[in-house]
Amino acid sequence: MSEDLLRYDILIQDALRGAVKKILAEVGRTGLPGDHHFYIAFDTNAPGVRISQRLKERYPQEMTIVLQHQFWDLAIGEHAFEVGLSFGGVPEKLLVPFSAIKGFFDPSVQFALEFDPGKTAEELPEELLEAVEELARAEQEHSDNEAKQDDGNGDREAASAEPKTKPSAQATENSDGGGEVVSLDAFRKKT
Repeated sequence: MSEDLLRYDILIQDALRGAVKKILAEVGRTGLPGDHHFYIAFDTNAPGVRISQRLKERYPQEMTIVLQHQFWDLAIGEHAFEVGLSFGGVPEKLLVPFSAIKGFFDPSVQFALEFDPGKTAEELPEELLEAVEELARAEQEHSDNEAKQDDGNGDREAASAEPKTKPSAQATENSDGGGEVVSLDAFRKKT
């Protein structure tokens, strides 16, 4: 048997990721049609993935998100998608490169795709990786500054009934505090 020099496995993976990208782009433009909804599993350690430290600690390897009722600001880029979701009542913004996706499932029509993360011919642009690193640094600095302010202003903040920040109206309208992370194994046929 000959060696596969064309790497059909990688070409097919990239084509199927392109299908996921098109599906999400359509949903971003028109919303979810009918009963369609998606479970998207991704590698939280993949290059370019941006999630909060809180989510990273909770899901150190893999995370599955549900795009159904409680999501907002779905934006599709050339190499990644960004979406707002609520986890335990806390709004979060996630950035997921298509190359990090491990599974895509639409239970309304029993459509499923599985991927090998990192098994792609597509390289993430250096600008995207740098931007994700810069955002992570800025978020860490912001968290550090808030912690310092909390240490110095504890009594004054406790007396104030007004919260420092409010989630956006869109985040509040679309989130009921019920973000859900599930395993795709729950939907696989048992043989």
